[in-house]
Amino acid sequence: MFAVHLISFFFSKLQEDPTKKVDRFLYAMRLHDDQLSDISARFQAEMRKGLSAESNAAASVKMLPTHVRSTPDGSEKGQFLALDLGGSRFKVLQVKVREGMGIRRGGVEMVEKTYPIPKELLIGKGTELFDHVSESLKDFLHEKNITLEKKHPLAFTFSFPCEQSTLNQGLLVNWSKNYRARGLQGKDVVQALREAIDRTGGMDVEVLAMVNDTVATMMTCGFDDQYCDVGLIIGTGTNACYMEELRHVDLVEGDEGRMCVNTEWGAFGDDGALNDYITEFDRDVDAASNNPGKQILEKMVSGMYLGELVRLVVLKMAKLGLLFDGHVSDALRTKGKITTAHVAAMEEYKNGLKNTRNILMDLDLTPTSDDCVAVQHVSTIVSFRSSNLVAAGLAAILTRIKQNRNLRTVRITVGVDGTLYKTHPQYPSRLHKVVRRLLPECHVRFALSDSGSSKGAALVTAVAQRLASRRRQVDETLSPFRLSQEQLQLVKTRMRTGLEAGLKSKGPSTIKMLPSFVYRTPDGTEHGKYLALDLGGTNFRALLVNFKKGLQQNTRLYHKIYTIPLEIMQGSGEELFDHIAQCVSDFLDYMGMKNAHLPAGFTFSFPCEQTSIDTGTLVSWTKGFKATDCEGHDVVSMLRDAIKRRNEFDLDIVAVVNDTVGTMMSCAYEDPECEIGLIAGTGTNVCYMEELKNIEKVGDAEIPKMCINTEWGGLGDDGSLNDIITPYDIEVDQSSLNPGKQRFEKLTSGMYLGEVVRQVLLDLTRGGLLFRGHVTEALKTPGIFQTKYLSQIESDRLALLQVRSILQQLGLDSTCDDSIIVKEVCGAVSRRAAVLCGAGMAAVVDKIRENRGLDHLNITVGVDGALYKLHPHFAEVLQETARVLAPQCNVTFLPSEEGSGKGAALITAVARQKL
Repeated sequence: MFAVHLISFFFSKLQEDPTKKVDRFLYAMRLHDDQLSDISARFQAEMRKGLSAESNAAASVKMLPTHVRSTPDGSEKGQFLALDLGGSRFKVLQVKVREGMGIRRGGVEMVEKTYPIPKELLIGKGTELFDHVSESLKDFLHEKNITLEKKHPLAFTFSFPCEQSTLNQGLLVNWSKNYRARGLQGKDVVQALREAIDRTGGMDVEVLAMVNDTVATMMTCGFDDQYCDVGLIIGTGTNACYMEELRHVDLVEGDEGRMCVNTEWGAFGDDGALNDYITEFDRDVDAASNNPGKQILEKMVSGMYLGELVRLVVLKMAKLGLLFDGHVSDALRTKGKITTAHVAAMEEYKNGLKNTRNILMDLDLTPTSDDCVAVQHVSTIVSFRSSNLVAAGLAAILTRIKQNRNLRTVRITVGVDGTLYKTHPQYPSRLHKVVRRLLPECHVRFALSDSGSSKGAALVTAVAQRLASRRRQVDETLSPFRLSQEQLQLVKTRMRTGLEAGLKSKGPSTIKMLPSFVYRTPDGTEHGKYLALDLGGTNFRALLVNFKKGLQQNTRLYHKIYTIPLEIMQGSGEELFDHIAQCVSDFLDYMGMKNAHLPAGFTFSFPCEQTSIDTGTLVSWTKGFKATDCEGHDVVSMLRDAIKRRNEFDLDIVAVVNDTVGTMMSCAYEDPECEIGLIAGTGTNVCYMEELKNIEKVGDAEIPKMCINTEWGGLGDDGSLNDIITPYDIEVDQSSLNPGKQRFEKLTSGMYLGEVVRQVLLDLTRGGLLFRGHVTEALKTPGIFQTKYLSQIESDRLALLQVRSILQQLGLDSTCDDSIIVKEVCGAVSRRAAVLCGAGMAAVVDKIRENRGLDHLNITVGVDGALYKLHPHFAEVLQETARVLAPQCNVTFLPSEEGSGKGAALITAVARQKL
C-alpha cells in the first residue's frame, strides 16, 4: 500500500512545473542574503584567525603572506621568462617590458606556449614533475630562439598554497586540483625548480619570484587600475588575495605599509565552519576526491567540481523517478561525465535547452522537454550557489579593507581570472549583483585579467629584479664596511706594531704612546676634597669630589656643565683658556668656595707630551678644536696664566690627565683589576698600565708600571689602514679640520660616524637607490646626520614608521624600503666602528698578557663615551670581537660613572698621597 502511495506521490510531482520540483529538491543550495551575510561574517572570523600568529596554526584559512608589497612603479624594463603551473596544462612565456616605457603605457609584449602534463606526473614523484617543467622550459628557449648565453630572470606562477618567507622561496602547504606529486609537501618548490633546471642543464636562469596565480591576477589588473587591491580566481580552483595592512600580518616583521595576503580561501570550511550549509551531494563529491575533508569551499564553488555536483544531483533525482521516468544510464553513473563546460553550455541564454538535450542524449538518456528544463535548473542552482558563496567571501574581504582604512565607503576594483568566470554566461553578472547587494556602500568594479597569472608574475618579477638590482648595489656599496676576520686580525697586528713603535724613544710612530706619569691605580685610601676640570669636547665640566677614606660608595660629587662656543674652540688659545677660567670662577661661586685653595686635576682630552704629572704639552688638536698658539705649549701653564689674569681665585693644579686615564682611574676605584681605560664617544682612545721597562722615552725608575695614553686614534696616519678605508671615509677626512690625521678615530668615533653615513646615503641617492633619487638640500648639508640618529635608528624597539619619522625630521621623505636601507647603512658603519675598536682592544690585552708572561689574563676595562653607552649594539659587538681575537684573555668591561672628572680627582688624590 505504501509503495502505491509513493508512486502516486512521485507521479503527481512529475506533472508540476519542473523548476519548482528542482527548487524543493535543492532547497539547501538556495542561499538567501541573511545566510550569505552569516557566511561572510564566519569568513571574516577565519581571516582574523589566519592573520594572528597565535591562531594561524589552527586556522583553516591560512592567510599566507606573499611578500608582494607594491605594484611596479613604471621604471621596470627588460625581458623575463615565466612558468605558469596550476592546472592540467602549464605555460611557458617570454615577457618583454619595453625599454624606456612605463608599464602603465602598455609596454608589455608576450610570447607563450602551452605544454600538457601527463596524468601520471600529477601523482608521481615531485622530481619527475619538475623535470618535465624544466625540460619544457628548455624546449621553449630553443623553439623561440632565445639566447642561452646570458642569465634570464624567471617568474614562477605556482597556484597552490605555499608559505613564503621571501618572494623567491615557498614551502608547499598542500596540493589541490588533482595534484598529488610525492616528496614536495613541506619543501621549497622554488628550490625544487632550481634543482630541476640544474639537472636539465644548458640554461642560465635565476628564479626571482614565486607568485600565486591569484596575486598575479591582482597585479596585472593593478597596472591599468590604481584601485585594484583584490585578486580573484574562479576557474579549476578558486582563491582570493588582497592588500592587507602590514601591522595586521603577524607572520611578517614590520608594521608599516601593506602586503598582499593570499587567503587560500578554498580551505574555508575544513574545520566544520560550513557544516550547516553542506549538502549530501557536497559530501559525496568530497568523499570521492583526492583530498577528503580538505578544500571544502573549493569543492562547493570551483570549476573542477561543479559538473560533478550537477551529475550527482541529476543521478539522485533519476533514481527517485523525478527525471527520465526513473531511467539511469551507465554514463550517468560514471564520475566526470558532466563537466563544468557542460554546465556553462546548459545555461546559455538562447541555446541552453538545446545544449542540455544534446548533453543528456550523449549520456544515453532520452529526456523529455520537462527533463531538459529541470536539468538546466539544477545546473543554474549549483552554479548560482557557487557565485553566491564567492560573493559572501568577497564581501568579507571588502568589509575588512573598508575597516582597515577606517572608511564608511570605499572604491575598489577586483581583478578576476579563471575559466568558470570567463566562460560561464551568467556567472559574472550574478556575482557582481550579489556583491553590490551585500555591500551597497562600496563602489566595486570587476576587471577581467588579460593573461593575468602569467603577465602578472612576470611583472612582479620585473619589480623583484629592480629590487634585487638595488639590493646588489646596496650590498656592493656596504661590502667594504663589512670587515672579515682576516682583515680584523691585520688591524690587530698593525695596532700592536704601532703600540710597540710608540714606546720607543726614536723612530716614527702614528700611535704616540704618551706617558701619563700616573704610576698606580687607587687603593681605596684616598680621601679629601678635590676640584676636577674636564675639557674634552664641546662642553667643559667643573666638579668638586669629596672622597671619604675606605668608603667608595660614599663619594660625594657636585658638578656643573658649560658650553664651549665654536668661535672659542677655533679662536685663539688665550681666549679659550680665559673662557675656562671664567667657568671655573663661576663654579667656585656656585659652590661658595672661591677662597678655598683646592688641589685640582685637569682632564685635558687631547694628545699631550708629559714630562711630569703636572705638565702637558699639546701635540695636536682633535675633535674639532683649532685654537691657535696652543700646539707645542704646556696647557697647565696656559690655564695657570688665565687664572692669574682673572686674579679672583687660586688653584693648586696637581695633575693634567687625559680623559681615558681618568676613566681607568675612576673604574679602578671600584674594581682593582681595572688597568685599561677606553673612550668610545665623540673621540676614541685607550690607555693601559705598561711595564716601565718597556717605556724607552721615560728612562729608568724604581716604580714598575706607568699608565700610557696610547692616542690610538692616530693609527693609519701613515697609510697603514688604506686597504680598509672607503671613498666615504676619504671624503669625511678631506672635509675635516685635520685632513690626513686621526684616521682610526675617523673610522670609529661618534664625531664622524654620522657624517660617514650621510656620505653613503648621498651616494646611494645619487645612484637612484634611495629617496627616489632626489638629493635634498638637507642631505647635502655636512653634519646634519648626527651620530645620535644612528643609535635611535638601530634600536631594535624602533619600527620602520619611527625611522621614517626621524628621517622626515631631517627633511628626508622616505618610503618603507628607504627606511630599511638607511637602517642597514647605519648598522654597517657603526658595526665597523665597533669591530675596529674590538680589534684594537685585542692588541692591547694581548700585549699586557705577554708583558707579564701569562698564558691567561683576567683584566677589566673601564669604559666611557656616549657611543659605547647609548648605541644599542656597539658595546656587544666590541666585546665579542675582542673575545674572538684575544682568546687567552678574559676581559671585563666596566662602564664608568662620572669617569674622566672623578678620575682626575682620584689622580690628584693619589699624587698628593705620593707627595
